[in-house]
Amino acid sequence: MGAERQGTYRQEDTYFNVPKGRLKLRRVEGEKTSKLVYYEREDKQEPKTSDVIIVETDKPETLKAILQRSLGTKVTITKTREIYLYQGTQIHLDNLEDLGTFIEFERKVSSLPEDRRVLEGLMKTLGIKQEDLLRRSYSDIKLDRKL
Repeated sequence: MGAERQGTYRQEDTYFNVPKGRLKLRRVEGEKTSKLVYYEREDKQEPKTSDVIIVETDKPETLKAILQRSLGTKVTITKTREIYLYQGTQIHLDNLEDLGTFIEFERKVSSLPEDRRVLEGLMKTLGIKQEDLLRRSYSDIKLDRKL
């Protein structure tokens, strides 16, 4: 396809209990800072938009301790993520401990109808069918499998 490889990253996402949306602290092996990510996204089996707020911290252990004590840890996801860039879309090849392998597309929305067409084109090129799409997040899938 001609996608440009961005790198391979070992990530740990710690999700916290929140009444609305999802809140996670992302630590990337070898990086000095971590990201606290809050996002809201509908649980539906189609390409979806996310409303995201991100703050970077150089004190991830302190922040994690505060969030664990005040909110409680929901679940931790550990993965190796290989990232490619293709025509403005990040393609994530994810290998998750305990869950398996997945592919994820991430694209900043500029024109929702056009962006949706681009993602649907990528799905067609890579042989991904609508019924292959996940409805929920990795954290939800891991929690379901623990039950």
